[in-house]
Amino acid sequence: MFTCEKNINSKNNNVTNLLMGKEKVILIGVLLPSKKRIFVEDCLEELSSLCNTAGAEVVDFYIQKRKKIDSAYFIGKGKIVQIQKKHLTNGKINTIVFDDDLSPAQQRNLEEITGIKIVDRTRLILDIFAKRAYSKEGKLQVELAQLTYLLPRLMGKGIALSQQAGGIGTKGPGEKKLEIDKRRIKSRIFVLKKEIEKIKKHRALQRERRKQIPMPMVTLIGYTNAGKSTLFNTLAKASIFVENKLFATLDPTIRQIILPDGQKALLADTVGFIRKLPHQLITAFRATLEEVSQADILLHIIDSTHKNKQEQIKATYQVLEELGIENKQIVNVYNKIDLLSAGVKQKELRGEKGIFVSALKSEGILLLLNTISGLLEKELVRATIVIPSSESSIISKIFDKSVVLKKKYNKDKLTLEVKLAKKHAEKFKEYIVKTVELV
Repeated sequence: MFTCEKNINSKNNNVTNLLMGKEKVILIGVLLPSKKRIFVEDCLEELSSLCNTAGAEVVDFYIQKRKKIDSAYFIGKGKIVQIQKKHLTNGKINTIVFDDDLSPAQQRNLEEITGIKIVDRTRLILDIFAKRAYSKEGKLQVELAQLTYLLPRLMGKGIALSQQAGGIGTKGPGEKKLEIDKRRIKSRIFVLKKEIEKIKKHRALQRERRKQIPMPMVTLIGYTNAGKSTLFNTLAKASIFVENKLFATLDPTIRQIILPDGQKALLADTVGFIRKLPHQLITAFRATLEEVSQADILLHIIDSTHKNKQEQIKATYQVLEELGIENKQIVNVYNKIDLLSAGVKQKELRGEKGIFVSALKSEGILLLLNTISGLLEKELVRATIVIPSSESSIISKIFDKSVVLKKKYNKDKLTLEVKLAKKHAEKFKEYIVKTVELV
């Protein structure tokens, strides 16, 4: 039976609504025997935040307890009629948003019986990604995910294409518009996959170039809105876009940072993860997420203030497992500690292993940087390099990409004491006269 837990009121905002105009929506979740009510309520709270990010106002939400999902309407038809009489007769509700994925048939049936738009969690997230993607790469990836989602739902009703077929030469003998639309989408998906494959090759080339000049990679990962971009700006002294909303940034950013001991490293920011992250997005963004697989260290950013941070941690690891990189060296970084009182801080973080920081207030940043230095130090060797002064390009690379401890000029030669990665020492072996393992 439907139970209205509470009203969720969202403040007016100036965000352009990605659900086709400013909308008032109702959220619906289902409580199955395998789930706990608190989990479903938390998912709906997160869904409300997603709607707010999309610019919609959440008026109410419902949780229906069921033994299994209804194959035709996801929830019971009678309850849909009940909601329709209560909320939809006055025309003030524009959309119903379901917290789970709907089948194409369920979506069509629900739209027919309610007369309004039905959106599931995946479509909502795809709409948000479409707005947040600014680079050509991001736009291509989001479009691919959207079309992959749309194709099985293209049945002549419910979702319409922005471009209509028409004009000379656009139809074959007796060919229906629906078949034209399907063919057009399949053709566009093929083109997008080819474009994204080019991006993947370009990224692979960039990674190979980075390998030529030794520099470790540190990558920020974590649940969306945990403060990754704020921490990135603090560590890299950068100014990438930050907003207190889910998926504020999508496009990866890489900057060079200098650690307290003089080591240089590349710092990468990535798209945030979320529970029930649409598989279409993971597939489409795989070229971007592959940057994570190249990292020497993953900084797992966790919102220390969130009541369900353990579920968020679990969701992050699920994505890492899907990418096959869950065994990387990971440092848990508990962010936003400035928002916790001293008593709450001790209680909430007792027993948690990691670094505790406030990216906004720069608390704990030095400890985090020293931790990164210590972890990278294990992969370094101390080497003595003797190189002809005429080899200016090689000298430049060493000074730019290694930690130079000592230097001594002697006639036409330069002697350097440096720290560099073990895996890259081979690149300078013809100039190295001595190496010492760092303990």
